[in-house]
Amino acid sequence: MPNVFVTLINYNGEKDTLDCLESLDKLLIKDFNLNVIIVDNASKEKFEVKDTYKNFKPEVIRSEQNLGFSGGHNLAIKKALKLGADYVVILNNDVLVGSDLVVNLLKTFKQYEACGIVSPKIYFAKGHEFHKDRYKEENLGKVIWYAGGKMDWNNVLASHIGVDEVDNGQFEKQQQTDFASGCCMMIKRQVFEKTGVFDENYFLYFEDNDLCQRAKQKKFEIYFEPSAKLWHLNAGSVGGSGSMMQDYYISRNRLYFGFKFAPIRSQLAIFRESFKLLMVGRKWQKIGVKDYYLRKFGKGSFI
Repeated sequence: MPNVFVTLINYNGEKDTLDCLESLDKLLIKDFNLNVIIVDNASKEKFEVKDTYKNFKPEVIRSEQNLGFSGGHNLAIKKALKLGADYVVILNNDVLVGSDLVVNLLKTFKQYEACGIVSPKIYFAKGHEFHKDRYKEENLGKVIWYAGGKMDWNNVLASHIGVDEVDNGQFEKQQQTDFASGCCMMIKRQVFEKTGVFDENYFLYFEDNDLCQRAKQKKFEIYFEPSAKLWHLNAGSVGGSGSMMQDYYISRNRLYFGFKFAPIRSQLAIFRESFKLLMVGRKWQKIGVKDYYLRKFGKGSFI
């Protein structure tokens, strides 16, 4: 049976992490072994978990410095591979998973030999929608956050297919997608063996897309699997959408990502755009752009 390792990062989010673990304990375990590794990413209070789960015995790795999304997950990925992982599920701690999540993600790998990475259908958790007043009560919990990813290479913009739409069955087709979401992505061992782990220059944001693009360069395929589902609290660990943290890391990392993967014409466009941001952008957008050109990666200047 394949060994499936779920990796989580806890950063001052004990309640979310424990709720996520409770949902993982309700997973349907069928023809695979489940393991869970939690990286406590320099939380103010040391994260501890009781061995009370029936489906797994969680292992906690404590980091004394905040390694970000990329560095934190890399700690867990390397440990999982050393312990014989066949598949690694990168998972946000602020999610609740459907009981058949892993079973249905594994199904995709069995169907397509070239499949390297799969993401599920992801909903906003009830009450965490971008536009709460837009929906009827009965539609809450059915609003889509991710139903596949689309890259606009002309502008170096990544977007989620179906975001903000109520799920009425319009995204039930299993298909290849431009990128998987780091909120939840199952990755085959061979992807890490051929591409390496997450690029820690990102720290936070774009590292998932970067890994997908490197995997595609190695001839792996990326899939969206609608029968696998989970619910996301949406930016619960980073101050919400449009936060200063997002301003900084997205501004810096989009440039880093674009100059790695985008065509030359698009690189020229984001080069020009970056100087406009330096003039009229918000405070942390300006700092993010400056740090890109100063090559200040990893955690960078954000406080």
